[in-house]
Amino acid sequence: MKRLFIFGLGYAAKQIAARFAREGWEVLSTGREGSMAFDDAASVRLALADCGHVLSSVPPLADGDPVLNTYGDALRGNWRGYLSSTGVYGDAGGAWVDESAPIRGRRASRNDADADWLAHGARVFRLPGIYGPGRSMIERVRAGQAHRIDLPDQVFSRVHVEDIACGVMAALDAPAGAYNLADDLPCGQNLLVEWTCAALGLPLPPLQTLDEANLSPATRAFYAENRRVANGKVKRLLGWQPLYPSWREGLASLLAGSAG
Repeated sequence: MKRLFIFGLGYAAKQIAARFAREGWEVLSTGREGSMAFDDAASVRLALADCGHVLSSVPPLADGDPVLNTYGDALRGNWRGYLSSTGVYGDAGGAWVDESAPIRGRRASRNDADADWLAHGARVFRLPGIYGPGRSMIERVRAGQAHRIDLPDQVFSRVHVEDIACGVMAALDAPAGAYNLADDLPCGQNLLVEWTCAALGLPLPPLQTLDEANLSPATRAFYAENRRVANGKVKRLLGWQPLYPSWREGLASLLAGSAG
């Protein structure tokens, strides 16, 4: 049986695990909902020796990538994948970025982990804003947590969690390297808020400045970056096509699912 080992069974990784399981793979993992603890070295190393494919979604720490620091020596014979972030590109002033763009993200640990996994021969999947069931603008609007920020030129990219799973599977026979998994239609956040409010029949939140919105530091940092993420490489080399080419199809599908 084909086996996939996942470090860190988080939101996106759970969707990947489900996709592989449907295709007949055995999936082992670490994490609160995983099959073993990350620090159970004996069990992890035994599982890695029996898994031909390894994927990590564990975020980096200040002193490096936890997976590579702890188990890097045990990954030499495996197919390796890593869920990174398009945040490694930093602010592009709204311009398009592809995998050849310089790495200049504001978080050095994230940049370093991306580079370390590439040096380790991994398929590094750079992901923009992730959304999907239970984690989308729909939940935020319903909870009264959506904001409209007066930044008319700010734009960013997104990807549906199912398209991440499809992209990882499409890369099983792909060469090592960086791959952007993003949909086809970057846009500003306000457009999603407005569309979702209209679809739910709820009032629009007020248009505010960053200071008026009293955002968390992490959310405020999100608005400090402005870029469009190109997905041509994965389409050309992997034959990947997003199931949800834009947020419109993705949110419509989620609304239909929640109504059912």
